[in-house]
Amino acid sequence: MSPRIQENFNAPANGIDAPWSPLVKRAKAGSRSAFAELVDLFQDDIFKMVFYRTQTQLDAEDITQEVFMQAFRKLSGLKKVDRFKSWLFSIAINRVRDFNRKKRFQSLFQPSDAGNDIKPSDTQICDQPEAIDELMKQDLWKQIGLIIDKLSRMEREVFLLRFLDLLSIREISSALKKSESTIKTHLYRALRKFRKNSSTLQSLKEEMP
Repeated sequence: MSPRIQENFNAPANGIDAPWSPLVKRAKAGSRSAFAELVDLFQDDIFKMVFYRTQTQLDAEDITQEVFMQAFRKLSGLKKVDRFKSWLFSIAINRVRDFNRKKRFQSLFQPSDAGNDIKPSDTQICDQPEAIDELMKQDLWKQIGLIIDKLSRMEREVFLLRFLDLLSIREISSALKKSESTIKTHLYRALRKFRKNSSTLQSLKEEMP
């Protein structure tokens, strides 16, 4: 697939004319090849989203696979095919939340020093796919890491979906099952906490599509 076509497929959905809609329709009708094309189109985006939240390649790969397996099983229940991207991200969000809950539960039964294995080593980070490796090296995301930790859970989720995963307000609204006005409120609150570092905020705005 050419870069221009790939760019168009990754563009935010706009009404019923989402470029991936024909593939979704074929996949819903039972075409495995169409679903395979959807996997090819979105697996890098989903992996990146999951990896940033888990920080381990193995867990990110497993969760990404689970996301598409669940999507395949439940695709027939998707009513609006143009919402496939946001629907896929909503599955990923829930799988990451399940993973974090399970990790917290398991930590209750681990020795106090077991947490040393949670963060990947520098060698592990260098082994990530090129897109992830580049992302983790960007000074911008190193600078905002500490600020992200100060956001509420919803502010953090909205912020990351908008600036890291590059979803539109409409797509975030659909993925989180919240109104667009609610999403805008949480995004505004998150950005307000960045205003103490105006250069970081300006860089974020420049990264927006």
